[in-house]
Amino acid sequence: MPSLRLSTLLATILLAAIGCSAPAHAQTVVVMVNGEPITSMDIEQRSKLTLMTTRKQPTRDEVISDLIDEKVKIREAKRFGVDPTSTDIDQSYAAMAQRMRLSPDQLTQVLEKQGVRPDTLRSRIKADMVWGSLVRGRYKESLQVGEKDVAAAVREKGDELLEVDASEYKMQPVVLIVPRGSPPTAYELRKKEAEALRERVTSCAEANSYFKSMQNAAIRDIVTKTSADLPQVLRDMLEKTPVGRLTPPEQTKQGIEMVALCARNKTTIDTPKKKEIREKMFVEKYEAKSKSYLQQVRKSAMIEYR
Repeated sequence: MPSLRLSTLLATILLAAIGCSAPAHAQTVVVMVNGEPITSMDIEQRSKLTLMTTRKQPTRDEVISDLIDEKVKIREAKRFGVDPTSTDIDQSYAAMAQRMRLSPDQLTQVLEKQGVRPDTLRSRIKADMVWGSLVRGRYKESLQVGEKDVAAAVREKGDELLEVDASEYKMQPVVLIVPRGSPPTAYELRKKEAEALRERVTSCAEANSYFKSMQNAAIRDIVTKTSADLPQVLRDMLEKTPVGRLTPPEQTKQGIEMVALCARNKTTIDTPKKKEIREKMFVEKYEAKSKSYLQQVRKSAMIEYR
């Protein structure tokens, strides 16, 4: 996995002390990686970002090594057609900001107050994105975790139970759209409309027929989730809803939303311990493969120190 995890950024970036941006100065090329320069400014910027997110001051050599890794990861990914657009990077940047309860502009302001250019974070995001996709894509088969291995690992921990009973739900989200800025009365009218539809709709086929022909309404594709995937409140609601019927209407940013329950079946799912062990085994495989692959790519790279 990437050495600087995006989850670390999310957890710590807002806790950084507010400081002033450093004054601009001339850039010096420190390293050339496959013909691309790493400058003194790049090193300074990455040092600030790392300190800001880890609360530890990295050494200059550590920062340079990280930047070299970043260059070779992006170049190697391009060789295999993994090259996200600026829009892809913007979306990841915005998603990070959203998880921090910030707008992209607010995240930019947080960085700039620490003297960190947003492009420094964007570069890190891009490298993490392409490398994760590349490693998983190229080594998909060898990264698979066998069920027998997982079961054996679970039993080694002293647990015999591998699966538990659960429910599987097939459902279609439905929304009666209410334009933003509408008065409360508009939501009340649509809610009454939703309640009337709950009396009429007795199958997902009928739900599709109604909502696809209605103005300012939408019905999405069928999704399948198990009880482990859903919060308790929604599980309870789905258990109380007859198959073919709609759940009680709820007001959201889009309008009035419901779920058409198309099927509810009994199934079995992995125990939390089994799921935890499988994920741990996958991470261990991924990290080992990522490390060896990166070492291979670095050996074949043209790295020239100035």
